[in-house]
Amino acid sequence: MAAMVAKRSSAVAVRSLCRMYVLSSASPASSRLFRPGQALCAYSTTKHPFQGGNGTTEGGNGTSSPTGHLTMSSSSKQLSTADIKKIPDAEVRKSVFISQSNDVFTNLALEDWIYRNFDLTHHHILMLWINKPSVVIGRHQNPFSETNVSALARNGIELARRNSGGGAVYHDLGNLNCTFFMPRARYDRKYNLTLLTRALYREYGINAELSARDDIVLLGKKISGTAAKLGQPNAYHHCTLLVNSNKLHLGASLEKDNVEITSKATASIPSPIKNLVDVNRTVNIQQLLSAIGYEFLRTPATQLTDGGRELLMKQRGFQLINPTDKWFPGITELRENFASWDWRFGKTPNFSVQKTIQLKSTTAAHQQEMKVKVDVEKALIKEISLILPNHEPIPVVSDMVGRAYSEDCFHGIAEALKGASTENMQQAMGL
Repeated sequence: MAAMVAKRSSAVAVRSLCRMYVLSSASPASSRLFRPGQALCAYSTTKHPFQGGNGTTEGGNGTSSPTGHLTMSSSSKQLSTADIKKIPDAEVRKSVFISQSNDVFTNLALEDWIYRNFDLTHHHILMLWINKPSVVIGRHQNPFSETNVSALARNGIELARRNSGGGAVYHDLGNLNCTFFMPRARYDRKYNLTLLTRALYREYGINAELSARDDIVLLGKKISGTAAKLGQPNAYHHCTLLVNSNKLHLGASLEKDNVEITSKATASIPSPIKNLVDVNRTVNIQQLLSAIGYEFLRTPATQLTDGGRELLMKQRGFQLINPTDKWFPGITELRENFASWDWRFGKTPNFSVQKTIQLKSTTAAHQQEMKVKVDVEKALIKEISLILPNHEPIPVVSDMVGRAYSEDCFHGIAEALKGASTENMQQAMGL
């Protein structure tokens, strides 16, 4: 960090220009940032500035995507890990993609499309994206263990399941999401996270640190969570940055139902959190987005050194991305899959829910507790059971079996049973 101090003041003008660039509206023609003789960065909404008229980029032989970047080719899939690691940083170009969508399912689909289709052998990408209020759980999580799904629906907050592992996170317009795309052979989580801390220091003088769990922490509190998808040949690492998120809504959205859930799903690890504006009121999303993008472009592909203006001018720069089928064929279908009930809930590992209720009784001495148990398979109610102390579970015949599980549904079952007396319940159960 000390080596960066002298460069902070000299970089202000460049970053100011970058902020103007990020905030400018998309144009159908290629637009360029201010340049003294040569473009520092560029963006286009139709054709990438490095794309040639024949649909190839920089003389490559692969197939070009509508954004002007090479998509996966058979040759790139055949490169070994050793071959990819031999590629010098000077031959790797970088791009910053800024999604123009605030829809969580669209952005997850864009992330997945890039991961599946782009040739990242000589091209690393940073995708920056912001979502409207939503809770995003990991691929192997149980949404009912992480949040109150029924309450989210009532509050108009989307529940999404991503393709990577990790825990549940809350997104809103005060939260910036960063996804780093690279070949699996070049995956380096600490490189990405350190790059973010360097951007925070260079722009705001904020000294954030990495925790043992690869979270970014500030004054002992978490400002960024992290997860990854490691495949072949590509990989991505994504993380959040809490800028000015609504902490009241964040806490309420990640508050789960007051029931006992037994599940083998991956559980989130709660951590105290902090917004960046809590330590520096001047931090804002657009300025931070710009600062992180420039930090990414001025840093070589594998080395955490500062390439400065010279490296910036060699990069592919920023692109405002419109995630539509015109740009990314098939992305609408991917979005539909991410938004589907089968993906968000049907992928939930099997679990059971229990709650103790107090039965009525004609005499206080005979009041008794009973547990209501619901077994859930693929997010559908498989069995409802009643459990009295020192007795085996007794299944209940109900038309609720086979229906989609929800917290409201479970509490409806429990409330209905509360009206029964101890004597009537024992008689019905043959006790």
